[in-house]
Amino acid sequence: MSLTTRMLGALAGRAARAATDRAREALDADRLLQLGMEGLVEAARTRHETAPSPRYRAGEPLRLLFAGYVGTRNTGADVRVEEMIRQFRHLFGDAHADLSVLTIDPEKTRGYFKTVKQLQLPQIFPKVLYDQVHTQHGVIACEGSMFKSKFASALTTMMVGALGLATAEEKIAVGYGGEAGAMDAGLEAMITRLLADRAFVLTRNPESSVVLDRLGVPNRAGTDTAWTFEPHVDRSDALLRRAGWDGETPIVVVCPIHPFWWPVRPDPLRAAVHGLTGAHAKAHYESIYFHADGPEVEARFTRYLRALAGAVDDFRRAHRVFPVLVGMEALDRLACERLQTLLGARPGSTAPPCFVSDENDMHALVSILRRASLVVSSRYHAVVCSMPGSVPSIGVTMDERIRNLMGDRGQRDLALEVDAPDLDEALLAAMERVWADPEGSRRAIDRCVASNLRRMGEMGVHMVDHVRGHHPAFPFRAGLGSAATGGAGDPLAHLPHLPSAQRAILERWG
Repeated sequence: MSLTTRMLGALAGRAARAATDRAREALDADRLLQLGMEGLVEAARTRHETAPSPRYRAGEPLRLLFAGYVGTRNTGADVRVEEMIRQFRHLFGDAHADLSVLTIDPEKTRGYFKTVKQLQLPQIFPKVLYDQVHTQHGVIACEGSMFKSKFASALTTMMVGALGLATAEEKIAVGYGGEAGAMDAGLEAMITRLLADRAFVLTRNPESSVVLDRLGVPNRAGTDTAWTFEPHVDRSDALLRRAGWDGETPIVVVCPIHPFWWPVRPDPLRAAVHGLTGAHAKAHYESIYFHADGPEVEARFTRYLRALAGAVDDFRRAHRVFPVLVGMEALDRLACERLQTLLGARPGSTAPPCFVSDENDMHALVSILRRASLVVSSRYHAVVCSMPGSVPSIGVTMDERIRNLMGDRGQRDLALEVDAPDLDEALLAAMERVWADPEGSRRAIDRCVASNLRRMGEMGVHMVDHVRGHHPAFPFRAGLGSAATGGAGDPLAHLPHLPSAQRAILERWG
């Protein structure tokens, strides 16, 4: 074969691969969803020019739509939206606010979000957002993992799309307590096109603000909104006693996840095969969405669970404790049940009880967390929700959220990695350190809770100022907002009613 022939063959091969890559990109369902959402934002902008939706008028309730990830029994998502709504009701007043929240399954959020209308959100959401945002005076994006590709690019597309539709119609567009982290290039470009110099984001931490600064999105650093939550504390003792707890033995709660089957990606062809034959059932998430799967995913998951089991097993042999497994999201049942089996497999060992959100509401699960003497969690909100109870905790993390939180506490050494080769030994050592000095951990936690309560109040100040900028006639109570806008600027005045535990922390550290 001549040199020319080989060169032509190589060029043809590269061209074929490039064509295949372009075809794959053209058929990528995540990218198609982003393009469709952007198209509807442009359509909304055109609609606004020709047939604008009614503007807010003084004296009428302000209509706000909360767009997030509720209705899947994700305890963290539900708690943070519950508290966000309590804060907004405190700031705006029930007589002056008409609040709605999107939920994937209203049955799973029944009894949550008092006074708020619940609107069902389908898995294929762009047209529903296009219709709903048009009827509102503003959108509040309320998902914690607001701008990230780690879990599902479609979720960030929804957040950006909802805010983009609001900006297209010159409405309030605020991301509240959201995280910004690693994203694919398409999502970053979408955020810049739709939100730069238009939306306003109150982030969950300074690290997220750095990301949004780079993308040109106006923002202020804030915090999560779960800090003010109070569970029905009487729920935990009855549940735990039925599961074998004697009422006295210290409880160690472990919150496992499947860290390695993310992100969820849409795959219409795979969905068609699943619908016809039932294949791919283990990886199927919802609709056309599938988890990552395969031998390597399974091997990494098994190593992670065995490391958790090894550390907890060694710890309970050294200390008289009652281990409990908590699944903060319905999806965590798989991880909980497999860890439960591992912990019950050793001769003489007892499998710990398991409480998962598909059978237990947010009040039950958070009350169990608050009853613990130690929490080991791969769920960010299990750590957050335990902290107002001054419960020592250790994170085993798959991304930056728990790392950022432990840094905020001044305890970066308590953020371990899910794929650390020495996770078993590192986790056991961390558990022993915390167990030996619980008061040291509690002091760090209480200081952090007090700081975050003030930050959440500061978010309320910024929110009042932002709404005043759009609607100066809105009848906020005296004292709300910053001093520059006629308020007192006191962050604590912008918090909803605080439970006794949070009030006591503020008295000590606030």
